[in-house]
Amino acid sequence: MHPSHDNQLVRLKKVEGQVRGIQTMIEERRYCMDLLSQIRAVTGAMRKIESGILESHLKHCVNDAISSKSSEEAAVKIKEIIRLFEKMN
Repeated sequence: MHPSHDNQLVRLKKVEGQVRGIQTMIEERRYCMDLLSQIRAVTGAMRKIESGILESHLKHCVNDAISSKSSEEAAVKIKEIIRLFEKMN
């Protein structure tokens, strides 16, 4: 695990609490717009987590692969990134 993922783990634990809060709100039959607001907050937080992990991957894993003498390893990392972006759209 990269040291930078520690920050993402803290954020994930916060998101976990937010999701539990949404579950409670649903059980309490809270107003739909309040639910949607909380869901948007979770979605935004997950995007930040995703972005942070991707940034770390590019700075460490992909950079190391490109810096290595193995063009095959670099090609694998680049294909992984391409597949990820294809799934995002």
